[in-house]
Amino acid sequence: MVFDRKSERRVLIYNKPLGEVSTRHDPEGRSTVFDHLPPLKQGRWIAVGRLDINTSGLLLFTTDGDLANNLMHPSANIDREYAVRVLGDVDEDMIKRLKKGVLLEDGMAKFTDVQYFDGAGANKWYHVVVMEGRNREVRRLWESQGIKVSRLKRVRYGPFFLPSEVKAGTWKELEQKEINQLSNMMGMKQKRNKALTPKRKKQLSGELSGRRPVAR
Repeated sequence: MVFDRKSERRVLIYNKPLGEVSTRHDPEGRSTVFDHLPPLKQGRWIAVGRLDINTSGLLLFTTDGDLANNLMHPSANIDREYAVRVLGDVDEDMIKRLKKGVLLEDGMAKFTDVQYFDGAGANKWYHVVVMEGRNREVRRLWESQGIKVSRLKRVRYGPFFLPSEVKAGTWKELEQKEINQLSNMMGMKQKRNKALTPKRKKQLSGELSGRRPVAR
């Protein structure tokens, strides 16, 4: 097995709370998704895509710029799944239109899957899947049908689901085996990270001293 030893390839799953911005620095002084990540001795965390301030849920971070670029490139065909609470009457014809494709201001867009999840009346939860990371795509698709999105949370990015134990504002680092599987999926050489110390093993679950989950 061949490993690229030039640098480490660390990857973590972060559960973004509402109200955080996806930039490294915010001129308005708002909390950012980088504020609660573990410190690095070298390199920096790179966000794989972004979520707007009113969207919560799964964000991937990596120390490997090539991996981040490959994951975000449209040719990767990586699906993103969202849990969405909508206000309005949704029928089967609407769902068919959303899956067939709708013309938005920046081109055609569609859900590759739409599944009813929970709720009754005008407030219902659905799980939807998109193949791109276009700005506000999920919200704009629903709005094109006269439906208002009241809650939006990303629950999956490709093969990675948001673990139930990763609360809002906390993170979980992937283990070497999981990173190797991701590298293989993206057609990249594997990178062997340094052996874990007891402190680093504890950090894998986001349990840094003095860091607590932020409010949902």
